[in-house]
Amino acid sequence: MSWLELTTASGASFALIFAAEIGDKTQLVCMMLAARYRALPVMCGSALAFILLNTLAVIFGTTIANWIPEIYVYSAVAILFAAFGVHALRMEDEAADVKAAIRSHGSILAGTFVLITIAEFGDKTQLAVVALSSTSPAVAVWVGSTLALITTSALGVWAGRTLLQRIPITLLHRVSGVIFISLALFAAYKIYSLY
Repeated sequence: MSWLELTTASGASFALIFAAEIGDKTQLVCMMLAARYRALPVMCGSALAFILLNTLAVIFGTTIANWIPEIYVYSAVAILFAAFGVHALRMEDEAADVKAAIRSHGSILAGTFVLITIAEFGDKTQLAVVALSSTSPAVAVWVGSTLALITTSALGVWAGRTLLQRIPITLLHRVSGVIFISLALFAAYKIYSLY
């Protein structure tokens, strides 16, 4: 695998996960926790959660890729990404759901870690990381997706309110929906080329 292919896969993972996570419940959790507590423990707790979750997702995705024929992997990826794209295009503001989930913990870092891990486990972005790592270099997907999630958390902690006041969340969901559907079409093309 060349450096260019690794960089491209990492960049594509970053762009997809970043667009999908902007305005998502996890970013809103970070924003709300940072409004009540110190920013550094919130940021560290979320980063640790994403490192754990993306590691699990990449391991699962590469395992799937090694056991299941390529055509079935691309078929599953196309279906998942199409479903995520349609869901993102129809999504509205999730702030009310997040407010109900926030509660106090003994440690800000541990509380953030637990909240983010629970909020993201099985979420569309984690499933997207599984799908991406089943068709792209695992290390590149892990690096790109982890950096994207940490970046969106940082935006949620430090600039989330400003961003959300200027750009409607629904617009950001629409952008991520278009990206997911584009990737679904690319996966469908890969299925066609395998025949």
